[in-house]
This record gives sequence, C-alpha cells and structure tokens, in this order.
Amino acid sequence: MPAAYVYLLRCRDGSLYCGWTTDPTARAATHNAGKGAAYTRSRRPVRLVYCERLKDRSAALRREYAIKQLTRSEKLALARSRPAMVRALRRRVKAAASD
Repeated sequence: MPAAYVYLLRCRDGSLYCGWTTDPTARAATHNAGKGAAYTRSRRPVRLVYCERLKDRSAALRREYAIKQLTRSEKLALARSRPAMVRALRRRVKAAASD
C-alpha cells in the first residue's frame, strides 16, 4: 500500500483546511489551481502549513478526523511542529506550479 499524508492548508482568508492525499505536492497545486475541494476554491491561494506521513489511507483518514476535532489554536500549534518538512514541500509545490 502506498503511504498517505494528512495536511493542513492556510487559506487566503486565514481559515484552515485539513485533508488527506497520497501526494501532498500535487494536492496543494490542485487546490491552488481551483480544482481541489469546493471549500478552498474561493479561498485561494492556499499555503501548505502542515503535512504528516502515515502508513496507509485508513490511518490518514483517522488522523484527518482527529485533526478536524482540534481547536484552531491546537491546529496552529500542530502546524508549527514540522517547519522543515513543510518548507521542503512548499518548494516542490512552487516548482510544480511554475512548470
């Protein structure tokens, strides 16, 4: 089974969006292209602020649910917990967008 990821995006209006994917770079680019979730379409551009790798889709869905139960301040604290990984993914998203 391929690895799965859960991610948090910060939207232009400051709101946070949580989702899961097998390719966080491509998924963030999809959101910014207006082809992602309906929620993010009117809130572009979005910025990846958190990403966590999990063993499979089932684990990612459980983690996504758990993150969605957090308060906004808890989600922001979570976003601050993995800055190096998120910076690397942001660079890939920018590179993919410029291709």
